[in-house]
Amino acid sequence: MRKKTFRTAACLLLAAVVLASFAALASGGAGSQGDPLVTLSYLNDTFLTQVLEKVDKSLDERGGRLRGEIDQQIAQREQELRGQLSGGSPAAPASAFTAVTLSAGQTLSGEAGCEILLRSGSAACVADSAGVPGMVDATSGGSVNGGGALQVNHLYLMPAPAGVRASSEAAVLVRGGYSVR
Repeated sequence: MRKKTFRTAACLLLAAVVLASFAALASGGAGSQGDPLVTLSYLNDTFLTQVLEKVDKSLDERGGRLRGEIDQQIAQREQELRGQLSGGSPAAPASAFTAVTLSAGQTLSGEAGCEILLRSGSAACVADSAGVPGMVDATSGGSVNGGGALQVNHLYLMPAPAGVRASSEAAVLVRGGYSVR
């Protein structure tokens, strides 16, 4: 009986080893998920080609979108120019001065780089930054500090945010970002 049990156990063990070997062979060979071996020829022939195809497709899509946007902007600009040539009123260019009338006590606050030309009336500089001149007088080459009076027909530049407070009704020309309070 012992011999028979030993033989049965040996047969079962041999069958388990054979089944395990077949399972290992069937589950994955070289290069599969179970055995991730990557060769240089795979990288050069397959992977690189796939990556380049995806990049080309993405660039083509982006180029098509950009061409469409540019064509749309060109068409819009052509339409604006046709309207101007046919007697429509052209929009004021960004570099044009804007006429502003200030009542006594009103303050015009300008951003850095704003330009002001006092045309009539009287106004004084309002400076926010300590140690920095409120405005540069481009006409005379000087500067005006906070509280200093502006001269008529002088061009003033703001190196930092500053403002102009009207002492009486004043007409100014402004170029750049500003607000009136």
